[in-house]
Amino acid sequence: MRCVGARAAGPGIIYLTGGSTALLLGIRDQTIDIDIKLDPEPRGVFEAIASLKEALEINVELAAPDQFIPPLPGWRERSKHILTAGQVEFKHYDLYAQALAKIERGHDQDITDARSFLKRGLILPVELEKLFDAILPQLIRYPALDADDFAIKVHLFLRTDRDDAGS
Repeated sequence: MRCVGARAAGPGIIYLTGGSTALLLGIRDQTIDIDIKLDPEPRGVFEAIASLKEALEINVELAAPDQFIPPLPGWRERSKHILTAGQVEFKHYDLYAQALAKIERGHDQDITDARSFLKRGLILPVELEKLFDAILPQLIRYPALDADDFAIKVHLFLRTDRDDAGS
């Protein structure tokens, strides 16, 4: 992050998501790639990423929850600051959005990450459900999503969490 910030030629925000967030939060020991969202895009950031990607032999992808599920209201405000390097601010993309995207995807590692967010108190079940309900009307704009299936996944995830908390 510091190298990208030092090499970028202008201000902007880089949101980290997926395995990068899990790694930095201590939820995972490793990740296969670095998923980012640029908003606004720092000038010169792609040149900085390209040279570091080669030197560090890492894969960097433009990927964020709002590519897979509707953007959650207030996601920018909930995105947590990591550090500022040069003119570039680095943040964790909203953990509620990350959790919902992971729940929708449904891979074992994704569900484990989302559960870790809950167990660490980084997200709250009531707020997760509220934010899911807020995006329900927008799911029609994501033809790859089955709204009923997504709702079932979210409710099962939350029910399992409640069952775990009660035991």
